[in-house]
Amino acid sequence: QKSKGQARRIVDEFKPDLVVGTGGYASFPVVNEAARRKIPTAVHESNAVPGLTTKALSKVVDCVMVGFEESRSHYDDPSKVVVTGTPVRGDFFRYTRQEAREKLGLADDRPLLLSYWGSLGAEVMNRRMVDFLEREAKEGAPFRHIHGAGRDFNWMQEELLRRGVKLEGTGIEVREHIYDMPLVMAAADVVVCRAGASTISELTALGVPALIVPSPYVTNNHQEKNARVLENAGGAVVLLEKDCSGQALFQAACGILHDGARRASMERAMSALGIRDATERIYQTVLEICQ
Repeated sequence: QKSKGQARRIVDEFKPDLVVGTGGYASFPVVNEAARRKIPTAVHESNAVPGLTTKALSKVVDCVMVGFEESRSHYDDPSKVVVTGTPVRGDFFRYTRQEAREKLGLADDRPLLLSYWGSLGAEVMNRRMVDFLEREAKEGAPFRHIHGAGRDFNWMQEELLRRGVKLEGTGIEVREHIYDMPLVMAAADVVVCRAGASTISELTALGVPALIVPSPYVTNNHQEKNARVLENAGGAVVLLEKDCSGQALFQAACGILHDGARRASMERAMSALGIRDATERIYQTVLEICQ
């Protein structure tokens, strides 16, 4: 009841011509109130499968904007659904793969693996990544590797030191944070990561094959659902965290990195899912419902 009253006050005060929600429970009261007043409304869902808020709002809004064609089937009225994709910031389209590699100083032809577990990292997966890095270094680093450790950076460095793993001169680099993600992702041949909506949008927009370990700690298990869309299309390999040792991760990464034909096929599949002009599509869609 309290949120309904607050939503009424917000709409009274703001007098919007259009209200767009982006999923999440916080957007429900205002979008719902606007729809009740016949103000044009839309909701954008970045995840492949709608959460409770989007599902509820889809019954009252004029339009549901989604990231993937496959998402259409999850809504009661598919005629309301427009596939717009999810916006990816322009920096991600600045470099070709070759330009990005040159800028990073990657002189040889070894493929580049990029791995990270989100902006903060994930301790469970970083522990497994230590095993991965140890094996990789001992085998003579058959590929280049940049890993973003996040808040686990210091103990990862200490643990690698304790195990006697030396990364200097191997082509393996552990960074605390990857501040130039658009550059590094553009140069990458394979990305090892979670499956949040933003990550999925970036991977598909750039057409980069992925080895995905979805976070099991999210609402409605939406990361695994996102990852399965990419896997079913042929652009990604999914490993569940409970099945994922450093060894399993290393072998799966090598399986993709050492098979050029498979990698090329995954690149094509990822690119086919990518929507590079998502911002423009969203803009045009909301213009239409305003008219």
